[in-house]
Amino acid sequence: MGLFDIFSLKRSIADSGILTGSTDRHSHILYGVDDGIKTPEDSLAALTFEESLGVREVWCTPHIMEDVPNTTEFLKARFEELKSIYTGPIKLHLAAEYMLDTVFEQRLKSGDMLTMEDDTLLVEVSVIAEPYDLVGMLTEIMCAGYHPLLAHPERYRYLTEKDYDRLHELGVKFQLNLASVTGYYGPAAQSKASYILDKGWYSAIGSDCHRLRSIKDQYTRKELKKKTIQKLQSLK
Repeated sequence: MGLFDIFSLKRSIADSGILTGSTDRHSHILYGVDDGIKTPEDSLAALTFEESLGVREVWCTPHIMEDVPNTTEFLKARFEELKSIYTGPIKLHLAAEYMLDTVFEQRLKSGDMLTMEDDTLLVEVSVIAEPYDLVGMLTEIMCAGYHPLLAHPERYRYLTEKDYDRLHELGVKFQLNLASVTGYYGPAAQSKASYILDKGWYSAIGSDCHRLRSIKDQYTRKELKKKTIQKLQSLK
């Protein structure tokens, strides 16, 4: 095998080592609260899988939106249940993934938010339909004292490189769905992920885990080149 062949070999997320000591900032591992994992047993199985990859911390970020109007009190109670039955080494945290809709507007006004450290707020919009005045909504979040972390920006079909440039200049942080760099969500998302990654604009990674079966499939696809792995190392 020649030198060119060695450097062109592709690896999977699981065997690349990039998850050793990492933090999963976006997951739907908290059971029975949204379209993610449904049972305590499946939550524990997903966490065990993340343990095997060397993940150090996991943020449970259940959906809060018009179709899934979770309350802060309910999510905190369910999170405590998960912590009471999980005995592994991963440090668990609770936040939420907020859809920028009317429910979010009401929560923002009331200050009833589940945030990450430094008042970081994980937010999302429709993957398919472009929202009205995205910049305006993100600006409003910042004016309220929060730091928006945009979930999987590479997956929004309508966003362009110029849009990413503008959002970055605005001060919006970006969270990468790791499977995007392997082509799991299609070539368009992969290309956009490469653009943002090359710019060095991602500040967090996440599994966006909804099912153990899916995350295993995503993390075992041998699609990562060495140069991509090197860029991902800084995002732990």
